[in-house]
Amino acid sequence: MTTVAFHTLGCKVNHYETEGIWRMFKEEGYERVDFDHNSDVYVINTCTVTNSGDKKSRQVIRRAIRKNPDAVVCVTGCYAQTSPGEIMEIPGVDIVVGTQDRKNIFSYIEEHQKTKEPVNGVSNIMKNRVFEEMDVPVFTDRTRASLKIQEGCNNFCTFCIIPWSRGLLRSRDPKNVIEQATKLVKAGYKELVLTGIHTAGYGEDMKDYNFAMLLRELEEVEGLERIRISSIEASQITDEVIDVIDQSNKIVRHLHVPLQSGSDSVLARMRRKYSTSFYKEKVNKLQKALPGLAITSDVIVGFPGETEEEFQQTYSFIKEIGYAELHVFPFSRRTGTPAARMENQVEDSIKEKRVHDLIALSDQLAKEYASRYENEVLEVIPEEQIDENQSNTLVGYTDNYMKVQFEGTPDLIGKIVKVKVTQSGYPINQGVFVRVMEHSTHSKAKVYEA
Repeated sequence: MTTVAFHTLGCKVNHYETEGIWRMFKEEGYERVDFDHNSDVYVINTCTVTNSGDKKSRQVIRRAIRKNPDAVVCVTGCYAQTSPGEIMEIPGVDIVVGTQDRKNIFSYIEEHQKTKEPVNGVSNIMKNRVFEEMDVPVFTDRTRASLKIQEGCNNFCTFCIIPWSRGLLRSRDPKNVIEQATKLVKAGYKELVLTGIHTAGYGEDMKDYNFAMLLRELEEVEGLERIRISSIEASQITDEVIDVIDQSNKIVRHLHVPLQSGSDSVLARMRRKYSTSFYKEKVNKLQKALPGLAITSDVIVGFPGETEEEFQQTYSFIKEIGYAELHVFPFSRRTGTPAARMENQVEDSIKEKRVHDLIALSDQLAKEYASRYENEVLEVIPEEQIDENQSNTLVGYTDNYMKVQFEGTPDLIGKIVKVKVTQSGYPINQGVFVRVMEHSTHSKAKVYEA
């Protein structure tokens, strides 16, 4: 049997798409092997969000070529979309496909095997207005299923290359979203993570349909216990979305709301579509709709021209919001973006100090958030055993995205169980198994008496 091996770099969307591509290979009769094994075909799904994403992608491509110089090496994903020429120059790369037309990969393999010439299958993403359907009814080694609902982004923030690698916003047909959600629930998944490049922008390219309407339809999917929104921009938190979240029994108490900066002047240079006061107002409304809500976020430090005063504004704003966790990034000069050409680039040593300060603050805030749930009973979906030697130690996430470790048998993996948090902490909390849940209860009332 012909074998295929995959390596995925980057975000949840890439991981989802790798599963979709694997599904296509499976239907063609391929057998999947580990990436470190000898394989007939290697598929590398690349990332380009930073320059180091490009570098890592090139390293992985070269690793596959070294592993089996006779293999067919296919490169896909964001770096493949933005820099196909660069990738084609790597000796041993046979096929380059970007972030669309992945179904053509098999005709490209055939073409390459006939001609022995490399194939560049990358076309202009900006002309694409159609969502590429990829059915993923089951995931490899996952207890939480991702469900990709949209593609692309229309925002063009000054630091971001993504619109050029993913194209403009395209939404998946609502019927297909509900159909796949139903399949995933039938396959045993209790939780669905809605993913996309600009997830809550879903429906902005449709006439009479929007993200709030999709959430309402997903609420009706029988057997689905948890709906997790992977990311929602402050500008997309409409009153209608808040209303749906308020009424929902399934949307979990965790939302990732990217901030990027807590300084209005930096936000303006980034071309973000909100001010700090607008952001704060939206967060306040969300916290009313979902009491106990864990808000996580992304922050970029050292954006061109960021003064000490602007950084302190960000620091203070983060404290004011009280996030449950932050992802902190030093600004990376992404070739081809307006921010890369801006004056007053911040020195690396200053960026490093600011990253360090914000990570320390994030750790402190995360511990404070978790401490609110010490001695409480929460619902957890165990995802895996910690390791072979601790076969009865499971780890999973609560609905409000706290990672909990507790003793339990492997048959509990993927089920919803009640766990009492005995010792809060970050990044992991200790707990004690209470019992298996038959059906989850209302997501706003998921703290129980022990």
